[in-house]
Amino acid sequence: MKFCKPKPKSILSLDIGTKRIGLAYCDPLCITSNILPAVKRFENNQEIKIIRNYINKFNLTGFIVGIPLDEKGRMTAQAIDCKNYCQLLSNELKLPFSLVNEHSSTWESSDRFGIKKDKSGLIDSFSAKVILEQWIEEGPELEEIAGKSQIKY
Repeated sequence: MKFCKPKPKSILSLDIGTKRIGLAYCDPLCITSNILPAVKRFENNQEIKIIRNYINKFNLTGFIVGIPLDEKGRMTAQAIDCKNYCQLLSNELKLPFSLVNEHSSTWESSDRFGIKKDKSGLIDSFSAKVILEQWIEEGPELEEIAGKSQIKY
């Protein structure tokens, strides 16, 4: 599916895993992207407070979530978890969002940034940076009404 390049805005990118969430953000003109420390996922979603603090600190106006579709573009178990978490975040943060196909972003991060066997979450945040750069290039535009259903995967 081809999208139009999105309008520049300051965005938080999330690479959601079962144990950690990698984070990256861009400036309002989408010129630079930076990583943030990955956050641990908790059963009671305590990490949303940390995510909210980053959004406030960097004045971020929306977020994107990488969805790990398979090679044929189909939903995986992890993709379903990511989509559900994205909806939870949208409801909690009241911000517009987009879902981005992030197939192989961890492999690309490992190759591009030379990170191997990482347990610190650095690879997760670099994967969030790769997802963000992909979004800046390809879109889709953020959903303007937080919580409204988006692309049907």
